[in-house]
Amino acid sequence: MAFEEILEEVGGFGPFQIRNVMLLALPRILLPLNFLLTIFMAAVPTHHCTLPAQDPLNNLTQETAWLEAYLPRELDGSFSSCYRYLYPHSLSNTSQGEGEDPIVPCPEGWDYDQSQFHSTIATQWDLVCERKGLNRAVSTFFFVGVLVGAVIFGYLSDRFGRRPLLLVAYVSSLALGLLSTISVNYIMFVIARSLTGVALAGFTIIVLPLELEWLDVEHRIVAGVLGSTFWSVGVMLLALVGYLIRDWRWLLLAVTLPCVLGILSLWWVPESARWLMTQGRIKEAQSYLFRCAALNGRPQAREKLSIEALSLVAEREKTVRRPSYLDLFRTPRLRHISLCCMVVWFGVNFSYYGLSLDLSGLGLNLYQTQLMFGAVEVPSKMIVYLLVRYVGRRFTLVGALLGTALTVGAGLLLPSGLVTWRLVLGVAGKGFSEAAFTTAYLFTSELYPTVLSLKLAWS
Repeated sequence: MAFEEILEEVGGFGPFQIRNVMLLALPRILLPLNFLLTIFMAAVPTHHCTLPAQDPLNNLTQETAWLEAYLPRELDGSFSSCYRYLYPHSLSNTSQGEGEDPIVPCPEGWDYDQSQFHSTIATQWDLVCERKGLNRAVSTFFFVGVLVGAVIFGYLSDRFGRRPLLLVAYVSSLALGLLSTISVNYIMFVIARSLTGVALAGFTIIVLPLELEWLDVEHRIVAGVLGSTFWSVGVMLLALVGYLIRDWRWLLLAVTLPCVLGILSLWWVPESARWLMTQGRIKEAQSYLFRCAALNGRPQAREKLSIEALSLVAEREKTVRRPSYLDLFRTPRLRHISLCCMVVWFGVNFSYYGLSLDLSGLGLNLYQTQLMFGAVEVPSKMIVYLLVRYVGRRFTLVGALLGTALTVGAGLLLPSGLVTWRLVLGVAGKGFSEAAFTTAYLFTSELYPTVLSLKLAWS
């Protein structure tokens, strides 16, 4: 008997698996809340140099006139965000000589428009103008942490189990998230957020195998699409949370505290029976299999799940050589598949996150655009589910990537005045990019032998 046959006995897709998918929905929702958080947390509101207080005896009593006196104009007619006149512009000709208007960087800092954001990390530490690169670097450091965490959690979850490492991911995400909210300077914040990325990578690595290893092959696509829908829920939820909370510390706290619920939910999350059997922990695996059979209405399966029968299956699982990352390039065929997948995933991630993290120029505010970008993902996933079944994975993926390229490219070529068309193309591009992401997610694992597919899922 193979482990797949055991799943058939206890039920490969039933109430037990559905409950498991729902329990693991929380980390899927938390991921976009954190991955896309910089859209609001690091937003840069309208700003200009801090100006001297208006002299009540001065004729320039109106605010606009006072700004005109100190701030140069950009080419588009707006006030400069990073420079000011050294002397009041209306007096500069007499004080400095005809035609001379000395312009200097903001010597006393900046004033920020607080109509949309009460506080962001950009306003907290003046990450604007010549320091704007530090603001953009926050996302880079965070995703570097995610990359490092994927390697760490991939190894540790394979050695110590999915469930304990999921607890580690929850606890460390909670602790580091709280640490980020009380950061007193930029360096402390960047370090805390980078480590948070390491912790959150545990969700991406552990959730999928915890689902797949309890599912039969026939229903993995259904569960994959259903599970990925929770990501879209998180994208839309971020728009609501960002709209209600305009201070970056409270916003970060709001997306961190749900980890407490995740820690509590682990009481009902089952460990992978397959992993337990490979570790020789037969009695624990039997206990979880009994629970699965009972919840799925298969009490008769207990008779075939004796310690002796499961021990034989465990021995068979152990005889399979443990895969490594080198196996992805061991044969010419696998090298070809792996290199092609790398190119595809580069395009998929680049387009998806490029669109997701830049919500400007579409004629809507950040909250409306974020909500619309999240909403379009749901029908996109449903269409993908139908297409991969009736058209195939490869043609669906090619069509989605081509649609992304055409809509995004057309949007870039449109004049800035055609706001409605830019919005339509932007939303369509987001839908196509999400379709490509979902298809690549399903397709990649099916291109490899089963044992390597599970290794990819773990990693």
